[in-house]
Amino acid sequence: MDELRVALAERSYPIRIGAALIDEPAHFAATVKGRAAIVTSDRIAPLLLARLRATLQHARVPAIEILLPDGEAATTWETLNLVYNALLAERCDRGTTLIALGGGVVGDITGFAAATYQRGIPFIQVPTTLLAQVDSSVGGKTAINHPLGKNMIGAFYQPVLVLADTDTLATLPEREFRAGVAEVVKYGFIYDAVFLEWLENHLDALMRREPRALAHAIRRSCEIKAEIVAQDERESGVRAWLNLGHTFGHAIEAGLGYGQWLHGEAVAAGMVLAAELSVSMGLLQPAEARRVRDLVTRAGLPARAPDLGAARYLELMRVDKKAQGGAIRYVLLKRLGEACLDAVPDDTVSALLVRLTRA
Repeated sequence: MDELRVALAERSYPIRIGAALIDEPAHFAATVKGRAAIVTSDRIAPLLLARLRATLQHARVPAIEILLPDGEAATTWETLNLVYNALLAERCDRGTTLIALGGGVVGDITGFAAATYQRGIPFIQVPTTLLAQVDSSVGGKTAINHPLGKNMIGAFYQPVLVLADTDTLATLPEREFRAGVAEVVKYGFIYDAVFLEWLENHLDALMRREPRALAHAIRRSCEIKAEIVAQDERESGVRAWLNLGHTFGHAIEAGLGYGQWLHGEAVAAGMVLAAELSVSMGLLQPAEARRVRDLVTRAGLPARAPDLGAARYLELMRVDKKAQGGAIRYVLLKRLGEACLDAVPDDTVSALLVRLTRA
């Protein structure tokens, strides 16, 4: 087992990465002080719920179970209320610890419920997808979607523990695994050129889920995310870099309808657009943008965004959380391994979208 820490003073917490972690009672016995509420999805429950239930029993942690519908389209007030309803029906108090067992949707909803139930209760992230293990489970962003924008209603609220059990990736469908790789390569593009070169050299092994390559990719991704979050917990500066491709990507998800493209697929196409936009702004060399496109393509991810119409893209992106005074700000690349945040004229973005999106 590897252990990292997210350094946030009294709110610091460990990220533990390894095999079969959800089968080890000690993680939960040391962290859960009262009873637990396991929040999971109807897709993950048949695969992993019985294992976690048995582990909590061995840890002598009483637990209730809350089952949610699966998928991005379920990231709604209605789904969030299923958690509140169950907690209230069971008379859960502030001594209850929520355990998010699932991917990013389960983690987001569980974290937001923990942030708001009785003004805040502890929660543990047990991410079961690659995307959640390397990104959404770390850093304390919790949210639900609104029809006009993704993740627009939420809170910054840190977990007390992240358990990234690599065994849970064995049954992850290929499409979802590829979507997670989008967030892995993002870290190389924005922050670590050495890691990017490692990814270019070891991508085939990573896509085969070879244990050594997978372990290194997860650990380095979590290290980078933890370092960035420790510098800028509430996204007033460098943490915005983590949103490379997300401004375009969130527009794709909302414009097509949540769940049509997976989050990582939309981000992948968005990163290609962001790299090309960086070239248009005189920041990035065309050869560097080609490296972005090539790595996305090699990972089996979409490198060309859908044609929503430039006006529709701009309309959706104005709802982006990085927008200020109605001006859209984009995460751009100064060079591979270093990002920046800046506004771009709408005409420049429109021309790019006309040239690079597909019907």
